[in-house]
Amino acid sequence: MKIVLRQDVAKVGEAGSVQTVSNGYARNYLIPRGLAIVATEGELKVAVHNLGVKERKIARQEDQLRSLSEKIEGQRLIFTAKAGNQGRLYGSITASDVATALAAQISEEIDRRRVVLDDPLRSIGEHSVTVHLVGRLRPQVTVVIDAEASEDVDAPAEVSEADASEQPTEDAESTDGATEPAT
Repeated sequence: MKIVLRQDVAKVGEAGSVQTVSNGYARNYLIPRGLAIVATEGELKVAVHNLGVKERKIARQEDQLRSLSEKIEGQRLIFTAKAGNQGRLYGSITASDVATALAAQISEEIDRRRVVLDDPLRSIGEHSVTVHLVGRLRPQVTVVIDAEASEDVDAPAEVSEADASEQPTEDAESTDGATEPAT
């Protein structure tokens, strides 16, 4: 059955698009919930008109945001975070962190929802992150995560060995000032 979507539906399409779905899915789920309507001749004309309006709007927005896209493209953001021995972060770098750092670097506001991350960044190294502005404007940013400089895990072990050599051994403690009772 052909339908016109009124709202975005996951794995089906975006609002305003014409899709073909099974009859039961359309009649029992999409149409009763107001997510879609049956694609009649009149609705198809309206959908085509709305698509043209939407494309013109996106083209206008792309022209306005092109300079911002050029500022963002190729930026290199450097983060320092605590990490374990295998290079895995104790926390993570999120889209909000990337948006905040990017906004500070280019002096323009960036919405965290525009930063595309499948999962938060949880390992040290270089990561490529996309910023979806509008339409086809999707500049790439390089995020570099370095491990925080802190005391090595081996260092306390060396100190404890040094401390152990300074402390008297158990045999020395038992002979120092300890007299055995005479029998």
